[in-house]
Amino acid sequence: MFKAAFLAALASGAVLFVLAQGPLIDKRYTWDTIPYKVDTDVGLPRGEQVGYNRCNSTTEGPESLCQTAIINSLDDFCFWAPPSPGRSVGEIEGEMVAWCTQPGHGARVMVDGTLTGVQFTKAPDYVQVWGFISDQSRINMVPGDAGGEMDPHGADQRGNPMGGLLFSNAFTGVYIQVVEWHNFMGGNQFCLKACDPRGAQDAEFCQHIFDTQGCQFNAPSGARDGVFESCASDNQPIPGQGAAIPPASSLCSTFASTDIFGPSATVRVPIPGASTMSFSTIPRPTPSTTSSSSAASTTAATTSRTGSAAGASSTSAAGASYVAHTLGGMVAVALVVLMV
Repeated sequence: MFKAAFLAALASGAVLFVLAQGPLIDKRYTWDTIPYKVDTDVGLPRGEQVGYNRCNSTTEGPESLCQTAIINSLDDFCFWAPPSPGRSVGEIEGEMVAWCTQPGHGARVMVDGTLTGVQFTKAPDYVQVWGFISDQSRINMVPGDAGGEMDPHGADQRGNPMGGLLFSNAFTGVYIQVVEWHNFMGGNQFCLKACDPRGAQDAEFCQHIFDTQGCQFNAPSGARDGVFESCASDNQPIPGQGAAIPPASSLCSTFASTDIFGPSATVRVPIPGASTMSFSTIPRPTPSTTSSSSAASTTAATTSRTGSAAGASSTSAAGASYVAHTLGGMVAVALVVLMV
């Protein structure tokens, strides 16, 4: 319905193009220089950034509007979900906030039992989490919503969510900004892929133009509901350039969810194949709060196998998401406002 309205408005010329002052994809920060708000645009059709990027113990909790997400390991990652219930992903993608598996990131923390299975994979060019959600309402998503895609692009170049940042210590042992990433949420499943910013093909592995194709196409995985595992992995084919099949994985370790999430957690899951990586103590992006990121040795079953197909919904983000990726190839990418 939105697509038809958009095309009709485009044909009639009744559209207004408004460029962001600075594309989110060009905003680069070190962990200690993250500003309070990345997006400082005012007066644009989508409004202002709803949250903030400098997150710490004073912002953490069920009302947090933190928009700096983390992906470190099987037990320590965040994804994007609504700050309040009642609207679909397609309606609220620009306002998503970080929901994390662990406290300490200044964000919202998922309640116990939210995730029923997760696979974390460390590939040569990216890290990825792919998993299953017991009840989408636990993270303010509408039950039954097939969802959509969040990424650092968007029609107005402000990203979805606007001003959303992603950091990881999985590549170097210290927090670095992940420039290219995509996160699909919906159908009681999720996937988040973070591409190594040091790689020559980070934009290709983390494509943002296949928003209606969902996790299986963009981030094929061997994830299984009821299983929590961390694996090394080959690279998948670049989305759109090969068969969307899970790449071969190895060094897989499985864990009980109660050992890695919640108040009873005792295990810090190491990154597969990163035994030689040194993890440093990293300050949070405020002078008053510090935390450390470490990888501990664990005893777990280790296997080598070829990833098998896991079910994932194809997502279709309405409204702004459709506009974002319809206009994504234009030189002057812009937000479309229908004049009614």
